[in-house]
Amino acid sequence: MERHRVDRLPVVDEEDRLIGIATRRDLLRVFLRTDDEIRREVTDAVLPRVLSPTGPCAVTVSVRDGVVRLAGRLSDPDAVALAVRSVWRVDGVVGVVNHLTGLTDLTGLTTEAGPGVSPGRRRVP
Repeated sequence: MERHRVDRLPVVDEEDRLIGIATRRDLLRVFLRTDDEIRREVTDAVLPRVLSPTGPCAVTVSVRDGVVRLAGRLSDPDAVALAVRSVWRVDGVVGVVNHLTGLTDLTGLTTEAGPGVSPGRRRVP
C-alpha cells in the first residue's frame, strides 16, 4: 500500500459486493498498540465483563510483544474458555497463554481447566 500510495482498499463479500472500505490506519491499528494499552483493556474492560457473573476470582494479566498471559483461579470452569476467547478479540493481541484454572466443588472433586488438563477431567483435590 505504501509503495503504490494506496490509502484505502475496498472490502467485498463472497459475491464481490462492496461492504466497506479499509484504510491503512485500520490495518495497522492492531500493530500500533503498546503492551500497556492491551493489558489495560483486558483488565479494565474485558475481564470484568466476562467474569462478573462467576463471582470472586483472582486473575493476573501480563502482556509482552502482544502476547497476553492469563494466570489465576476462577470460580467457574466455563469462564476460563470465555475469558481466553474474549482476550483473543482485543485489538493488538497476537497470542494468549492460558494459565487459568476453573474450580467447581460440588461433589468433593475438583474440575480443572487449564494448560495440559482437558476440560471435564476430574482430579481429587
